[in-house]
Amino acid sequence: MSALHYENLMTLSVRINDEKVEVKVPPTLSLAVILRNYFQLTGTKIACGIGRCGACSILLDDELVNACLVMAYQANGKSITTIEGLSKLSLDEVQEAFLKQGGYQCGYCTPGMIMAVKAMFDRNPHPQESDIEEALAGNLCRCTGYGGILRAVKYVMNQKHY
Repeated sequence: MSALHYENLMTLSVRINDEKVEVKVPPTLSLAVILRNYFQLTGTKIACGIGRCGACSILLDDELVNACLVMAYQANGKSITTIEGLSKLSLDEVQEAFLKQGGYQCGYCTPGMIMAVKAMFDRNPHPQESDIEEALAGNLCRCTGYGGILRAVKYVMNQKHY
């Protein structure tokens, strides 16, 4: 690493899955790369890299974002929840629903889909069909397996007796 490159590093201080961490990174490095390469949180996938597919979806201060579009300097001081953070002691209800209802396909879009559904239920515990469509609109499944994903969403709703 060159001296010039070293001078361009910043100390990124964040909470990742409820753990405070600091790491020196280039300020314009994407959060998706940081999560995967610095913290081995590989559930955050990198697919399109331009915020169109949702495979890198995470919660940043409880808001759903595409980690490929968030730079290190934008995340400094914030709280990050990744797919790994949903299942510390047991699977989250959304993860269980995806397992039980065939929401998992090849697994590439699944973490982003789960994070999108989790964010939707956190924001709106009583979603309508249009809310579900809107919540999933930013996540693409290349296996065309939306049937299982939608069954998983409805399973969570039924478990909560909505």
